[in-house]
Amino acid sequence: MANYKIIGGDLKQYGPVTDEDVRKWVAEGRLNSQSLVQAEGDIEWKQLSTFPEFADALAAKPAIPTAPLPAEMPTNWSQHDYELDIGGCLSRGWNLFKENMGTLFGAFFIAILLLMIAGFIIGAIFGTVSGVLVPKAFLTSPLWEQILKVPVQVATSLLGGPLFGGVFYIFIQRMRNRQANAGDVFIGFQKMFLQLFLGNFCVAFLIGLCLIPFSLAEAARVEPILEQLRQASPADIQNVLPQLWSAFSGTLPILFACMIPATYLTVNWQFTAPLIIDQQMKFWPAMKASWKKVHQHWWHVFGFVVVIGLLNLAGVCACCLGALFTAPISLAATVYAYETIFSPPQDG
Repeated sequence: MANYKIIGGDLKQYGPVTDEDVRKWVAEGRLNSQSLVQAEGDIEWKQLSTFPEFADALAAKPAIPTAPLPAEMPTNWSQHDYELDIGGCLSRGWNLFKENMGTLFGAFFIAILLLMIAGFIIGAIFGTVSGVLVPKAFLTSPLWEQILKVPVQVATSLLGGPLFGGVFYIFIQRMRNRQANAGDVFIGFQKMFLQLFLGNFCVAFLIGLCLIPFSLAEAARVEPILEQLRQASPADIQNVLPQLWSAFSGTLPILFACMIPATYLTVNWQFTAPLIIDQQMKFWPAMKASWKKVHQHWWHVFGFVVVIGLLNLAGVCACCLGALFTAPISLAATVYAYETIFSPPQDG
């Protein structure tokens, strides 16, 4: 049975609802041929008259409307333009965090703590299995390090995707003045689990592919010298350090080249998780929708990502503990950017 989202006569979004619900609302006069509808998995909103499955319901004489329909329905959010106020998003994000600090910080802390624990356990398991099944000569090779990242990323995404889907859910609900608490961080495991996992994994995997040349160069040039440095005597350290700097500086051009596509993809898919958990979209349409909307004003969104990145960097520099506070503020600013970019205009 197909599911649909509806823009009602009060200009609010409802659903997902079944086709039977849509037929019932048409019969009650609450929907008409111009009502905006989004089928499950679709990106765009379309008029109800464009859905052939409801042609018979629209052809039948509807009952007297129980709620007046507006003269003009809101524009399709996938087509409407937007103006991203970076400073405004940060200011409102700070206020949101300040007014809901216990809930928002609690949800973020729970997610990070569980991911750290899971990462330690996953790393230990794969490290033990690798030591038993993989020849020692291959264990230290740069290629094996890249191969090992794939199953680790899959395992991490199984937890991280749904967890941060839940984090975004809480932030979005509180932004809209709706009830939510830190325990809702697990809501991603109850709904949209598969889509949140796939969205998290695909985005991380594709961005990670961009960084493979740098990882291989670093493993081949820098890691051997680091190992030599760890084994060097205090008297030999001064001789090894210039070699380390030379090897590291030699990889910098590769890093900069890899960061160009990685940054581009990061900006384009910035809103994949919020779209999945909030709009109930499948992962691939969510990635496409994020890409499409970001491209309307790519440099503005890039500027926003840079600003919140610098904010988080400042938190890391503050003994790393500051990131526990700057990261939730960045997430709060992100949900305001998301609301600006993806909400249908409300002024008819």
